[in-house]
Amino acid sequence: MSLSSVKTFFAENAPDIAVIELQQSTATVALAAEGHGVAPAQIAKTLALRVADKVILIVTRGDARLDNKKYKALFSTKARMLGFDEVEEETGHPVGGVCPFGLARPHKVYCDISLKAFNEVVPAAGAPHAAVRINPERMAELASAEWIDVSDV
Repeated sequence: MSLSSVKTFFAENAPDIAVIELQQSTATVALAAEGHGVAPAQIAKTLALRVADKVILIVTRGDARLDNKKYKALFSTKARMLGFDEVEEETGHPVGGVCPFGLARPHKVYCDISLKAFNEVVPAAGAPHAAVRINPERMAELASAEWIDVSDV
């Protein structure tokens, strides 16, 4: 369902963007970078976090980590990642395939400004072997994302 929901999302909202399916897993930043022939920083990883009673998604570059001070200043709480079993329930995507497109439930999406360093990034597309190539500004627009600064880059 996850991969199909992402394909449906792009067919309806950006038919010029094709979902790329590789034979090998791209579930980690290193595997994704190798599989798509890009630098690890260009992999747009999507983190699922809980803020109070809400789930949020933050898309950041593959070589970045959340900066706890920046995160706490913005969200007034410590970063709390969703549990492995919660991720698919909340997003509709399995771990390794989480992206801000074709979500099972509506969640607020944020993009870290570190992504703006690139003309093209490669976020997952609903499965550990699927992704898209997209300009970060367009990704944020399609995901109705807000730009924030919470990474250590």
